[in-house]
Amino acid sequence: MSSTRPILLVEDNPDDETLALRAFGKKKIPNPVVVARDGVDAIDYLLCRGAFSDRDPNVLPAVVLLDLKLPRMDGLEVLRRIRADARTAVLPVVVLTTSGETLDIEQAYRLGANSYIRKPVDFERFLQAVGLLGEYWLDLNQSLEPRAA
Repeated sequence: MSSTRPILLVEDNPDDETLALRAFGKKKIPNPVVVARDGVDAIDYLLCRGAFSDRDPNVLPAVVLLDLKLPRMDGLEVLRRIRADARTAVLPVVVLTTSGETLDIEQAYRLGANSYIRKPVDFERFLQAVGLLGEYWLDLNQSLEPRAA
């Protein structure tokens, strides 16, 4: 497993954040988890700006788990900016949201989402989804090591 690279969880709902962190723990996913609670913080983290200006730009997340309904900058704009920057263009992005709207799904894929998962409400189903996410994106998937510019 790619345990040295963090998972970037972009989530503004404290309950969903807690649920995700619990699920990562229960599934024994060893990657550190960095939480960004809005879209601006997510982009700042990825591009080493603002509060994250001292972060090592050579260590990008193994995967970004991105909610769509976020304050300050919504998830679709975050995805647009991730794909527009050469440093993050190939970063795996999994949309993990409560929205099942066809338009959201279509826009996410058009903007370059690697996967779109609707958050299950039931903890056991969520635990199963996180386990599958971890197994696939952190263990089985062969991805490029993004390079900082």
